[in-house]
Amino acid sequence: MTNEFHEKNRLSWNAATAAHNSHKGDQAAFFRNGGSTLFPEEVELLGGIDGLDLLHLQCNSGQDTLSLARLGANVTGVDISEEAIRFARDLSAQAHIPATFHRADLLTYFTEQARTPGRYDRVFASYGTLCWLSDIDAWAQGVAHSLKPGGRFVLVEFHPFLMIFDEQWEMRYDYFDHSPIASDGVSDYVALSREGLVPDGYEAGFEAFVNPHPSVEFFWGIGDVVSALAKSGLLIEQLREYPYANGWKGFDGMHDSGGRRMVPPQDTVRLPLMYGIAARRPE
Repeated sequence: MTNEFHEKNRLSWNAATAAHNSHKGDQAAFFRNGGSTLFPEEVELLGGIDGLDLLHLQCNSGQDTLSLARLGANVTGVDISEEAIRFARDLSAQAHIPATFHRADLLTYFTEQARTPGRYDRVFASYGTLCWLSDIDAWAQGVAHSLKPGGRFVLVEFHPFLMIFDEQWEMRYDYFDHSPIASDGVSDYVALSREGLVPDGYEAGFEAFVNPHPSVEFFWGIGDVVSALAKSGLLIEQLREYPYANGWKGFDGMHDSGGRRMVPPQDTVRLPLMYGIAARRPE
């Protein structure tokens, strides 16, 4: 069933990626003019990456990948979507920022790369990645095997506690239910978040997008993620929680508190909306 789930998600992401990029205008010009899609949190956790070999997991259409390359890293991006990788390669060429991109199911990629472990100084993933993984332990092992001794893994992700709420902030979903979650497909969350996810000016693009392909998501709590990384042999150096979500307006009434940090309505108590992890492979 895992392969069937991943195949559904590949098709769903192919459709959604085209919709997402339709809102972003001339991205090549954005990058040629010095633009970056990174937020301060991931830059801080990564530290200096100039001259380092970096693996970007679930890189989507490559915008963050190219932003990392602009900081001096030798970056390889991996994503399950053909549409995303095609766009990323074109964007890399048009922006004149070199990077390497591979189209692969991430867990399959890790299995194939197990023959050549320890290739990267940094491994990085961010924002809405873990919910597409059917096996968190295999993921963590792949991360660990990809790192050179002394290399670091950085994850910035939306907080799983947030996922107990429906879009109207009503508690509806069981935090401890790990059953696969079927949905109507990857949404056009860029249209929902608008300027939050489009720093160079939002465009209408595809309107009222409906994904023709359903998708399947998986829920992993922070305990699942940290335990998987620890079991893989990585040392957890930092675990941070943030009361805002970078860029993403996933719930009613969310607004920009400054710097594209999205927060709940003003009458809502502060909640953990995002978290970051930095982990190191021992020397």
